Amino acid sequence: MITNRWTFQNIPMISNRDSFPVHAIRKDFPILAERINGKQLVWFDNAATTQKPSCVIERLNYFYQHENSNVHRGAHTLAARATDAYESSRETVRRFLNASSSSEIIFVRGTTEAVNLIAQTYGKQNIGKGEEILISYLEHHANIVPWQLLCEETGAALRVIPVDDSGQILLDEYERLLNEKTKLVSVAHVSNALGTIAPIRDMVRLAHKYGAKVFVDGAQAVSHIDMDVMDLNCDFYAFSGHKVYGPTGIGALYVKSEILQDMHPYQGGGNMIADVTFEKTRYQDAPMRFEAGTGSLGDAAGLGAALKYIMSVGFAKISLYEHALLKYAEKRMLSIPGLTIVGTAEEKAGIISFNLKGHKDTEVGKALDQEGIAVRIGHHCAQPILRRFGLESTIRASLSFYNTRGEIDEMVRVLRWLQGAESYKPECQKSFGLY
Repeated sequence: MITNRWTFQNIPMISNRDSFPVHAIRKDFPILAERINGKQLVWFDNAATTQKPSCVIERLNYFYQHENSNVHRGAHTLAARATDAYESSRETVRRFLNASSSSEIIFVRGTTEAVNLIAQTYGKQNIGKGEEILISYLEHHANIVPWQLLCEETGAALRVIPVDDSGQILLDEYERLLNEKTKLVSVAHVSNALGTIAPIRDMVRLAHKYGAKVFVDGAQAVSHIDMDVMDLNCDFYAFSGHKVYGPTGIGALYVKSEILQDMHPYQGGGNMIADVTFEKTRYQDAPMRFEAGTGSLGDAAGLGAALKYIMSVGFAKISLYEHALLKYAEKRMLSIPGLTIVGTAEEKAGIISFNLKGHKDTEVGKALDQEGIAVRIGHHCAQPILRRFGLESTIRASLSFYNTRGEIDEMVRVLRWLQGAESYKPECQKSFGLY
């Protein structure tokens, strides 16, 4: 196999001497220099998608300039380069999740496809009439609808784990729902609407006690939490590349090898077959049997670059910095008259859902956008959890390790101005440094 020329040397290394080099990191993200309505962009919509560092953009460009080919079976140099790039990224995902083998990693379009893949393969094979699937109130629609479709098809039942008034899963109630009919628990590691970090370790332990498998939706977790699937002992774990500074259209699904080998494919096509006759088809071993057709090859290379970048920064530093940023933001925002934060669990990632009394969410979103501040408004594809709190919509500010206290201060200044608590002067906008 020919080794490609784009190597780890292209990833900027972050000095351990820095407590947290946010200003150096910001320089790695070219879009952060963008100006919106004449103001410097403040990107607080990270839960929807994260921005991309230059090394990811350069990696995509390099793939299409020097490696572009279909993978695995080409008898030429570019095919070897593309295959090396694709499989090297699979190995990077393995290291990122600490899976035991790269054969446990399936490339998918994103977390949504991963949930559907498991529902249509493992689910159809192992969950039948009268058996049960548990999900929680915290779930994104993508971790609800595929299981509803499976239950409609098989006659299985979908049961819902309740949460308390802070938005945290009630473990006692969860355990009461578990029984010999429970075949699968599917839960978000981090709520995309509230930021709640679910007690996944305890949930996995309890589910296995009753013989159930556990699928973890890691879409909102992987950019904030150092993930170790072997230590967690979950059976399935999925995430989307664009949530962790990588390209859209690519993601990864981890499946324990002992489960993966018994799963049947749910899509047929090229790349996933060993032999085809009109009478019978033999499939490739996993993970290839689950990657029918031509995958997002360049995007897979970009995902590998994104994960290497994150690992070069270090999750210990990222987690500490983001936690401090979250606490700072919550304290500042709670000082605003009429502002209510929705979701106050003790264990949270950098997501703040809120409402502002006297103002429609759309009005708040537009006012912030006028000052270059991007937030998300609406139900966040998580209507059940918002309705648990009597709401149809919130404003969501979601943080990243490239955000600063100065940016939070700018958002707070606009919100206070909306409430008549501050005379806001855009021309006096401060630089977004730490101060």
